Amino acid sequence: MDHRVDATSEDGADEHLLREADEHLLREAEKIAVALGRMFPGLCEVVLHDLRDPEHAIRAIENNLSGRQVGDSATELGLARIADPDYPGVVQNYPNRFPDGRPAKSTSIGIKNAAGEYVAALCLNLDVSVLSPVTLALSNLVATDSEHRERPLETLRDRTARELREVVEARAAERAATPRSLSREEKKALVRQLQRDGYFDSRDAAQTIADLLGVSRATVYNYAK
Repeated sequence: MDHRVDATSEDGADEHLLREADEHLLREAEKIAVALGRMFPGLCEVVLHDLRDPEHAIRAIENNLSGRQVGDSATELGLARIADPDYPGVVQNYPNRFPDGRPAKSTSIGIKNAAGEYVAALCLNLDVSVLSPVTLALSNLVATDSEHRERPLETLRDRTARELREVVEARAAERAATPRSLSREEKKALVRQLQRDGYFDSRDAAQTIADLLGVSRATVYNYAK
């Protein structure tokens, strides 16, 4: 029996299985490319490169923004992965540009087979020129006048008596005291801070503060001056 023939036959079978496995990877990646492209129509181009055939690498292109076609050649990143199996598997959010000059943000994902060789690359090219006007519009929409940024004119919540009591007791505790045992100057400083924080805007706030500090309502108003 010629063992050399058997070895050759086994090598051929292994190579055939590897090619089949590679093709399976490409088919699965193609489904992902199509799904991603159709999720972001007019916004993100998704390209699947078959790195086994760099001269005709583009296997699928969904949501075509670059004008390339199926069967076009691999890009520089694809060639770099073919040449170096240690090339980074993911190159994310790098600046790019479409042929007509539109700016893009790109991500390239290399796909290796069981032998550790790059056989495909899935690339996403986001057209940021479409988003720039939206970003500017949103920035203008949420912008506030600079003169009011340090101290808001109002807070959009109800200043309840319970909340007020918790604040007064907490600030007194910071001085290792109860609200009633604070000195006159400490009570005055506390009342003025409460006024700055908007606690006087709620109904009966002055009376609640007076009861907590053990002073009259009139005294609270005097402290607030």
